[in-house]
Amino acid sequence: MAGAAGARQEVADARRIVVKVGSSSLTTAAGGLDADRVDALVDVLVKHQDKEIVLVSSGAIAAGLAPLGLERRPRDLARQQAAASVGQGLLVARYTASFARYGRRVGQVLLTSDDTSRRAHYRNAYRTLDQLLAMGAVPIVNENDTVATDEIRFGDNDRLAALVAHLVRADLLILLSDVDGLYDGDPATPGTSRIAEVRGPADLAGVSIGSAGKAGVGTGGMVTKVEAARIAAAAGIPVVLTSAVHAADALAGGPTGTHFLRTGRRSADRLLWLAHASTPQGALVLDDGAVRAVVERHSSLLPAGIASVEGEFSAGDPVELRDGTGRAVARGLVNFDAREIPRLMGRSTRELARELGPAYEREVVHRDDLVLLHP
Repeated sequence: MAGAAGARQEVADARRIVVKVGSSSLTTAAGGLDADRVDALVDVLVKHQDKEIVLVSSGAIAAGLAPLGLERRPRDLARQQAAASVGQGLLVARYTASFARYGRRVGQVLLTSDDTSRRAHYRNAYRTLDQLLAMGAVPIVNENDTVATDEIRFGDNDRLAALVAHLVRADLLILLSDVDGLYDGDPATPGTSRIAEVRGPADLAGVSIGSAGKAGVGTGGMVTKVEAARIAAAAGIPVVLTSAVHAADALAGGPTGTHFLRTGRRSADRLLWLAHASTPQGALVLDDGAVRAVVERHSSLLPAGIASVEGEFSAGDPVELRDGTGRAVARGLVNFDAREIPRLMGRSTRELARELGPAYEREVVHRDDLVLLHP
């Protein structure tokens, strides 16, 4: 699509939109929800009756701080989960009351990365969200902080929002924060300017990107927002990054924030999960020939190209594929248990079939279940 105006028109025409709002835009620095901020956001969202909106909302842990007598976000997982348990109810109750002013219903959807890694869970999540939208309800999505462990966390709701946008086949992702876009330096430093449009990674070269904000109630920061925008754009979903006070302009396709143009096409659900939401259970180290076959020719990984195996995993688990230097070049779903692979390494599938049976005449990782990490 040619020109900035045309790209923004694509934003204005989006029908199904995922809107992500951060903790700092909903709560006070001391913890606790700011009802006026929540109402202001809802006021904007309900004006767009012609659009289907999925709201990915942070704020559960931050909302639970004050009621539990915590002065700041705790570092340990157990107290974070306790704060989330208290705060999630308060967060959804606030949204329920705020949307009820307009006769709108909300539905709570709590996800862990396990829900995007298991295909049955992934399909169920899509059906639930799609049905809520079909029935006129506004899905309120959050990470299930009360049960998520370090191993299964998304890590931040920005990445969750990008994955949800792909899950629900959204036309647009809007990331709302306390900063009105991506700047070419520290926004507080004189002389820096807002980057209006990002067409690809080259536009970010040399840009200094900051971490979590000053409020101290969130986990993200500009780094996670840019990464989320990159994930969504690569999956064919345009992104607008701006502040919550400019949400109305963002939904209308106005010249606000930073617009990340889509850089790729929508991929299979499992491939997006493999690249951005899966936790590798082990690794396969490849010889140089296998690395070239996988990376350059997009071939499946055969037993003959495996030099060594690391970790404990089962058939169907995600594993990293590494080159001889230890660099991860791809990730894929493995067809064999870790204990089986040593006797397969360096051997042809034909030879293995003769010795071990026809079940072994197959790829260790099929190309349809493999994603390159540095394409």
